[in-house]
Amino acid sequence: MSVVVKWGRERLHFPVPPPDAKLGQLRQEIAEYTQLPAHSFKLIHAGAVMKDDNAPVSAYGIKGGSTIALVGGGEPIKTPSKPSEKAPRTEESTISQIRSELDKVRSTLRPDVDSFLSALAPASAAAHVGPEPTTTALPPKPASAAGSGARRPADLAQEHTRLGELLLQSLLRLDAMNSEGEWDAARSERKAAVKEVQALLDRLDGAWRARARK
Repeated sequence: MSVVVKWGRERLHFPVPPPDAKLGQLRQEIAEYTQLPAHSFKLIHAGAVMKDDNAPVSAYGIKGGSTIALVGGGEPIKTPSKPSEKAPRTEESTISQIRSELDKVRSTLRPDVDSFLSALAPASAAAHVGPEPTTTALPPKPASAAGSGARRPADLAQEHTRLGELLLQSLLRLDAMNSEGEWDAARSERKAAVKEVQALLDRLDGAWRARARK
């Protein structure tokens, strides 16, 4: 078996490293294959960024069949944009950026995740995480979710990949919205936004793993 590295639309296969092999060794193999600088990209597994290159791959649960997302480094997908430096940044503008990013997740990705979980199992959609809309009416399903109850396994896998990558990109954009040391309100706003998006990603991946175990 091999380890799959998702790089934009590419799916790269690498030999399964020994359990005691350091993450840095796998990173170097990926860097040599992709011709990317070794520290220009992030490696993400099961919704978490793998940061310690000195840790063994077993510490991250990497094994045969594992899928790792490669984000950054100039890959052919939309990368997070840094806050504009054309005008001086203020705490208010940073908070506005954070709220705008979170609003996009709530209005576009969260309805898609809810529809996806409904297609997996109706019970999965009930365990909703994060602030709920004030109205009891369900948001309209996006066109991409139409007929989700009749999706084939391959369609579900593709949708899981799409949603996971979009949520990871949102987390990286939030990560780039650094607040100045004295901006307590912005730091608190960003922390809450990251927590909400991460919870949505955990919910998506948790339901997918539960389905795989059945």
